[in-house]
Amino acid sequence: MQFIIVTGLSGSGKSSAMNILEDIGFYCIDNMPPQLISKFVDICRDGNMNKIALAIDIRSGDMFSEEILSSIEQMKDEHFDFKVLYLESSDDVLIKRYKETRRKHPLDAEFDGCLAKAIQYERNKLNSLRGIADYFIDTSYLKTSQLRESLVNLFLKSSNDSILIKVMSFGFKYGTSAETDLVFDVRCLPNPFYIPELKNLTGKDQEVRDYVMSFNNSVILMDKLKDLIKFLIPLYVSEGKSQLIIGFGCTGGKHRSVTFAELMADYIEKLGYSVRTSHRDITKT
Repeated sequence: MQFIIVTGLSGSGKSSAMNILEDIGFYCIDNMPPQLISKFVDICRDGNMNKIALAIDIRSGDMFSEEILSSIEQMKDEHFDFKVLYLESSDDVLIKRYKETRRKHPLDAEFDGCLAKAIQYERNKLNSLRGIADYFIDTSYLKTSQLRESLVNLFLKSSNDSILIKVMSFGFKYGTSAETDLVFDVRCLPNPFYIPELKNLTGKDQEVRDYVMSFNNSVILMDKLKDLIKFLIPLYVSEGKSQLIIGFGCTGGKHRSVTFAELMADYIEKLGYSVRTSHRDITKT
């Protein structure tokens, strides 16, 4: 049975995530009170449902985080197999989303309409839950299609893969990536952006890769990073980590970071791990 608890900040995309999970075959329940989780688990054990997703968040009340943590501990004590998916976005993106949709934050009344205070309070309340999440997705800069890709990669992967490794690229000028476990800054390398014939290409093009890797420092850096990643992955596996996200950042997220992400993904795949690539800012100008 795949049993997923979907939680995170209000406005971070939980409803979209639940729609996607439903599309890929999950039985989805939104806004279940945490006190009912253990009873629902008993029902699931007696039934024939094998893919279930529960969305639980601050709408359940002020004691939400304490109650859900208690339910999670109870499920662990009973050796029930489940995963926690946590969604998050930056404050400025959340504020923008609420203004665009004209929806009220669930804690709007408690903070007299001050959205910033409501978001900060919720973030503090969910901090302990965020810390025990098996999967973490920062939706600040994700399109719905990219969120779908992330969820499909997470929950439709082969059961033989003990860890899913996502290698992503991004541009620092569009903001850092909060979802990454490891971040490597490759802005120290020569930038193809200033080569006229390469400016409008990306790190997925061989011409750009050849240019980036034509420098001795690029080769040395890649070799050192490969050694580090090869050493680290088994440690994460032994700790039971289900997902490892490795990020490469350059200025615009189109050339150097994409090159390193693609080459590192190829290397990790040759090591025998399940790997996915994602290029957050490759289409931006």
